[in-house]
Amino acid sequence: MPTLTVTGFPAIQAHEGERLVLALERGGTGILHRCGGVARCTTCRVQFTAGEPQAMTRAEQDRLTEKDLLGQARLSCQMLCQHDMTLSVLQTEASSGLEAGKTPAAQIEPEPVWV
Repeated sequence: MPTLTVTGFPAIQAHEGERLVLALERGGTGILHRCGGVARCTTCRVQFTAGEPQAMTRAEQDRLTEKDLLGQARLSCQMLCQHDMTLSVLQTEASSGLEAGKTPAAQIEPEPVWV
Protein backbone atom coordinates (compact mmCIF):
# COMPACT_ATOMS: atom_id res chain seq x y z
CA MET A 1 0.00 0.00 0.00
CA PRO A 2 1.44 3.40 -0.95
CA THR A 3 1.94 5.88 1.88
CA LEU A 4 0.93 9.49 1.30
CA THR A 5 2.80 11.99 3.45
CA VAL A 6 0.69 15.14 3.33
CA THR A 7 1.85 18.41 4.89
CA GLY A 8 -0.20 19.11 8.02
CA PHE A 9 -1.92 15.71 8.16
CA PRO A 10 -1.18 12.22 9.47
CA ALA A 11 0.18 9.74 6.92
CA ILE A 12 -2.48 8.17 4.69
CA GLN A 13 -2.35 4.56 3.53
CA ALA A 14 -3.64 4.63 -0.05
CA HIS A 15 -4.99 1.62 -1.89
CA GLU A 16 -2.86 0.52 -4.84
CA GLY A 17 -4.31 2.18 -7.96
CA GLU A 18 -6.67 4.47 -6.00
CA ARG A 19 -7.20 7.95 -7.42
CA LEU A 20 -5.12 10.40 -5.42
CA VAL A 21 -8.06 12.80 -4.87
CA LEU A 22 -10.10 9.96 -3.32
CA ALA A 23 -7.25 8.84 -1.05
CA LEU A 24 -6.73 12.42 0.12
CA GLU A 25 -10.44 12.84 0.76
CA ARG A 26 -10.66 9.53 2.62
CA GLY A 27 -7.61 10.56 4.66
CA GLY A 28 -9.41 13.62 6.02
CA THR A 29 -7.50 16.40 4.25
CA GLY A 30 -10.67 18.20 3.19
CA ILE A 31 -9.22 18.59 -0.32
CA LEU A 32 -11.35 20.83 -2.48
CA HIS A 33 -12.66 19.33 -5.71
CA ARG A 34 -15.47 21.05 -7.55
CA CYS A 35 -15.86 19.42 -11.00
CA GLY A 36 -16.38 15.82 -9.94
CA GLY A 37 -12.86 14.75 -10.86
CA VAL A 38 -12.98 15.26 -14.62
CA ALA A 39 -10.22 17.91 -14.98
CA ARG A 40 -12.59 20.80 -15.70
CA CYS A 41 -11.17 22.91 -12.88
CA THR A 42 -7.97 23.09 -10.85
CA THR A 43 -9.34 23.04 -7.31
CA CYS A 44 -7.92 19.59 -6.49
CA ARG A 45 -4.36 20.68 -7.19
CA VAL A 46 -1.44 19.44 -5.16
CA GLN A 47 2.28 20.14 -5.06
CA PHE A 48 4.86 17.36 -4.67
CA THR A 49 8.12 17.33 -2.74
CA ALA A 50 8.80 13.63 -3.46
CA GLY A 51 7.30 10.81 -5.48
CA GLU A 52 5.58 12.88 -8.16
CA PRO A 53 4.14 10.55 -10.82
CA GLN A 54 5.87 10.93 -14.17
CA ALA A 55 2.79 10.15 -16.25
CA MET A 56 0.23 12.88 -16.91
CA THR A 57 -3.12 12.70 -18.66
CA ARG A 58 -3.78 14.91 -21.67
CA ALA A 59 -6.75 16.40 -19.75
CA GLU A 60 -4.48 17.39 -16.84
CA GLN A 61 -1.83 18.82 -19.16
CA ASP A 62 -4.39 20.84 -21.08
CA ARG A 63 -6.07 22.25 -17.94
CA LEU A 64 -2.78 23.13 -16.22
CA THR A 65 -1.48 24.78 -19.39
CA GLU A 66 -4.70 26.78 -19.75
CA LYS A 67 -4.45 28.03 -16.15
CA ASP A 68 -0.67 28.69 -16.40
CA LEU A 69 -0.01 26.09 -13.67
CA LEU A 70 1.99 23.52 -15.65
CA GLY A 71 5.17 22.76 -13.72
CA GLN A 72 3.79 24.36 -10.54
CA ALA A 73 0.98 22.00 -9.50
CA ARG A 74 -0.69 18.73 -10.42
CA LEU A 75 -4.36 17.68 -10.42
CA SER A 76 -4.99 14.94 -7.87
CA CYS A 77 -8.05 13.77 -9.81
CA GLN A 78 -5.83 12.77 -12.74
CA MET A 79 -3.36 10.45 -11.03
CA LEU A 80 -3.26 7.09 -9.30
CA CYS A 81 -1.56 6.03 -6.09
CA GLN A 82 1.08 3.55 -7.21
CA HIS A 83 3.99 4.43 -4.90
CA ASP A 84 4.79 6.56 -1.85
CA MET A 85 4.29 10.30 -2.33
CA THR A 86 5.03 13.42 -0.29
CA LEU A 87 2.85 16.40 -1.13
CA SER A 88 0.86 19.43 -0.06
CA VAL A 89 -2.83 19.98 -0.72
CA LEU A 90 -3.12 23.50 -2.14
CA GLN A 91 -6.85 24.09 -1.61
CA THR A 92 -9.13 22.69 1.05
CA GLU A 93 -12.77 23.24 1.86
CA ALA A 94 -11.71 24.99 5.07
CA SER A 95 -9.16 27.32 3.44
CA SER A 96 -11.44 28.26 0.55
CA GLY A 97 -14.80 28.44 2.31
CA LEU A 98 -16.24 26.34 -0.54
CA GLU A 99 -17.82 22.90 -0.48
CA ALA A 100 -16.48 20.02 -2.54
CA GLY A 101 -18.45 18.95 -5.59
CA LYS A 102 -19.75 15.46 -6.25
CA THR A 103 -17.47 12.59 -5.33
CA PRO A 104 -15.19 11.63 -8.22
CA ALA A 105 -15.61 8.19 -9.80
CA ALA A 106 -13.24 5.38 -8.83
CA GLN A 107 -11.53 5.50 -12.24
CA ILE A 108 -9.85 8.49 -13.89
CA GLU A 109 -12.20 10.54 -16.03
CA PRO A 110 -12.25 11.41 -18.83
CA GLU A 111 -10.72 8.20 -20.21
CA PRO A 112 -7.00 8.86 -19.71
CA VAL A 113 -4.72 9.56 -22.66
CA TRP A 114 -1.23 9.50 -21.17
CA VAL A 115 1.41 12.01 -22.32
